[in-house]
Amino acid sequence: MDGAGQPALALDDRGLPADRLLEAYRQMVTIRRFEERALDLYRAGELRGSTHPYIGMEAVAVGVCLALEPGDYISSTHRGHGHTIAKGGDVRRMMAELLGRATGYSGGKGGSMHIADLDRKMLGANGIVGGGIGLAAGAALTAKLQRTGAIAVSFFGDGALNQGVLHEVSNLAAIWSLPVVFVCENNQYAMSAAAAWTIAGGDPAKRAAGYGIPGVTVDGMDVEAVARAARQLVARARRGEGPSYLIASTYRFVGHHAGDPLNYRPKDEAERWRARDPIRLLGERLVARGMATADDLAAIDAEAVARIDDAVAFAKASPPPTVDQLLTDIYA
Repeated sequence: MDGAGQPALALDDRGLPADRLLEAYRQMVTIRRFEERALDLYRAGELRGSTHPYIGMEAVAVGVCLALEPGDYISSTHRGHGHTIAKGGDVRRMMAELLGRATGYSGGKGGSMHIADLDRKMLGANGIVGGGIGLAAGAALTAKLQRTGAIAVSFFGDGALNQGVLHEVSNLAAIWSLPVVFVCENNQYAMSAAAAWTIAGGDPAKRAAGYGIPGVTVDGMDVEAVARAARQLVARARRGEGPSYLIASTYRFVGHHAGDPLNYRPKDEAERWRARDPIRLLGERLVARGMATADDLAAIDAEAVARIDDAVAFAKASPPPTVDQLLTDIYA
């Protein structure tokens, strides 16, 4: 793990207990199976609009959310299914939303990019690149003024590193010492543009130095490494020491969206990243440490498949929104 920015942090290297790692494995597998099923439904013509898979990036959402309390906030991106599941979201309501059913999180009217669960402090996925950054800072300001002890996390992609909102919000968050952690999921591509072509200054974590806050780069394929770094940055925010950047280096194994032909990136690059599949890495670690057997992991996978089967059945049995519901929940 590399540290960059100022001030430097001495990150701990403590491992996570077996029950936490097994729960992490369960969540990561659930995210993977949910996303695979969403792609199947899209290809079958049952899912309207589009969807932006989180496959390959599961360790980031799960690792960060392992460090959070139920009262902590998160804001998401257009690739938000993984964040919602990691924060404890209901896969039935998520699948119903994707299939346009009235039992979905947004009454079936928002689709894949507009899932929010305010009961779990998940402030919403967002179709605007970087659109959740200000929401998280606002939640952090509320928590600070109301002295609730909560903190906020903003997930965003490497494309949002160059959005003006990040720089404006980082400045205010630093000045006001807000309890927020800015988590960049650097999956190496902003749509089809490679991060190396579009991000000036080399290591994105170094940008934190411009605001006088810590910036940490972590292996985003290693859930334990993500959780360790997040734990310290979250604790720092909760102590009132202000914001920080966490840059997680990861990779999306599939396209930017369900219909992406992926003709802009070399095959051997994808193969190198797939060799470090975060779910397989964690599974091998659990077995090597004697925390689980191969049969235990297979059982967890089977449970996840059954859970997603149930979510699809629930969604398909749910009604679509009625005509009189179409003009509700509209704000101007």
